[in-house]
Amino acid sequence: MPLEKSAVVLLHGLYSTPDELLSLKGPLQRNGAEVISFVIEGYTFDVNEKKPVSSPFEAWVLAVKNKVESLKTEGFEKVFLVGISTGAALALASAMENDAHCDGLVLLSTSLVQDGWSIPPWHFMINVALYTPLGVFWRYKEKPPFGVKNERIRSWIKRELEQRKISRAGVANLGISHLKQNDRLNRFVKKNLSLVTCPQILAIHAQEDEVASTHNLTILSYGLKSAVHLQKIIVNNSYHMISIDNDRQQVIQETLQFLTNLSRPETEPSRPE
Repeated sequence: MPLEKSAVVLLHGLYSTPDELLSLKGPLQRNGAEVISFVIEGYTFDVNEKKPVSSPFEAWVLAVKNKVESLKTEGFEKVFLVGISTGAALALASAMENDAHCDGLVLLSTSLVQDGWSIPPWHFMINVALYTPLGVFWRYKEKPPFGVKNERIRSWIKRELEQRKISRAGVANLGISHLKQNDRLNRFVKKNLSLVTCPQILAIHAQEDEVASTHNLTILSYGLKSAVHLQKIIVNNSYHMISIDNDRQQVIQETLQFLTNLSRPETEPSRPE
């Protein structure tokens, strides 16, 4: 199998669950990969938390780095990170500096800048809530289209959020502590993109992403070092949650192809005649 001896760590979005990337798990496993749906304390949604409080974003990054290192120690030849939304920023932050051991990144719906068509003009005022005492009175409530263009899936997500407060597309409400750490993470990644040492990156983004426009791909292009190869793919029939929306099959196939290519043994250089 092409991904044998490879491990793939799936990084879901902010205060959500691994279900966001469930569509990728089965296909990766069937191709031989060890798939880890990574859960991070203070980042992943916990149904038992009555008053959820985020841990510092540095703790999220450290948890991912430690996981990658432990997988390498266990003997996996290749370790890849696949992240969606905030998970994409988390993957980038975890692939910085010379001690980063991941062999490839797949970034889905990177949202370093939230400038999609659904973001209101007053969004820049969010810093008032994030970095002043007024933030204790403010929460972000998920609303239609829930990151999904497919109306049938959108209706299902709406029912899930009403009944369970969590869905495949994320949580119904986000508190200020998680949003503040997300903002700090995005600022850190944008400032330090040149420190990313992972040599191969695939970024897939929706043309109609309502949360983060394709300008985020431009930020990656300009920020990453020339030694990092960035492959960009734009899908045309989804919103932010491309792992569950209309283009999910293309996302799966592009991810599989990218990771399979990276898992192949290095081709030996041909000898001169």
